[in-house]
Amino acid sequence: MPMLDVEDGSLFYQVKGEGTPIIFIHPPLLTSTNFLYQLEHLSKTYKVITFDIRGHGRSVYSKQAITYQLIVNDIVNLLDYLGVEKVFICGYSTGGSILLEFLLMYPNRVLGGIVISGMSEVKDLFLKQRISLGVKLSNKKTISVLKLAITLGNSKTRQIFRKLYEDASFGDARNIQQYYRFSLHYNCTNRLQDINSPVLLVFGTKDKAFHQYAYILHGKLPNNELVFLKEKHQIPTKAAIKLNEKIDEFIQKHSVINSLQ
Repeated sequence: MPMLDVEDGSLFYQVKGEGTPIIFIHPPLLTSTNFLYQLEHLSKTYKVITFDIRGHGRSVYSKQAITYQLIVNDIVNLLDYLGVEKVFICGYSTGGSILLEFLLMYPNRVLGGIVISGMSEVKDLFLKQRISLGVKLSNKKTISVLKLAITLGNSKTRQIFRKLYEDASFGDARNIQQYYRFSLHYNCTNRLQDINSPVLLVFGTKDKAFHQYAYILHGKLPNNELVFLKEKHQIPTKAAIKLNEKIDEFIQKHSVINSLQ
């Protein structure tokens, strides 16, 4: 099992395929398994990198509290270890917020970004309540309830449910709670104009609560493309074929542009 030692912890990661690198970032409680369909399909053309955030899945519990900045630095350490200088980076849900923070902190390490059902801030009551519930349920007594709800919601088949649930069971409630809590208060909306990297925004037509976040990102990011897929929030597992096609188109387009610069 490939592990990378980082300060006060260890990260589980996977690398599959060769070519232009792309790394994926998962939301709280879930793990890199959430990108199983991307790992299997896109690795036929690209070098696909997935990892479990500290205290999630098979990554070790972190004594340091989980923050976006900590996760970003862990990603940089992983890329350095793998000898990857620049990468396309993809974040799902709150993983999309981490992607935005990465673009702000390390713009020279990025070829482009893909935000899936993501946001630059949490501003509506519905989403605040959902994340606050995640904070409340992230404890030893109730984490199993949260785990069941989240993995079921992201599952298209029984097989993927079993895999998501099994891998989520390895996580540590303390780090999961810290991830939820940090997500609740993160806000980079006023810094979006400083992101010059190309960004693909992918949202679900049925995920209406997140359309406001799609339009915030679309209106403020200087270089972006916005697409809607016929799905709810859980696009990586429930609209995998179409998502993979959009990611492939985006990488192909901007790989050509980068090669000409």
